[in-house]
Amino acid sequence: ETYNVSFDLEYGSTEMHIHKDALDGHENLLIIDDLLATGGTAIAAVKLVAKFDSKNIVGAGFIVNLPELKGDLRLKEAGVEIHSVTEF
Repeated sequence: ETYNVSFDLEYGSTEMHIHKDALDGHENLLIIDDLLATGGTAIAAVKLVAKFDSKNIVGAGFIVNLPELKGDLRLKEAGVEIHSVTEF
């Protein structure tokens, strides 16, 4: 069984799934992705984690942040601290 979240991408829409037992034994979580653009994928990950009891997102890390697309602001508004290696 999985939890799922539907979300929009810059070029369409998709779903993200996670097994209901995938986070067993884990309390503090870090979201990692290569690119932060509009934040759609990272926000979907936040929404998936919210479906679990007693899970804490300690932050999100990215190789590249594209701040002009405002995904970093969306995550900050959701209460997620972000870090990136570089910005363009």
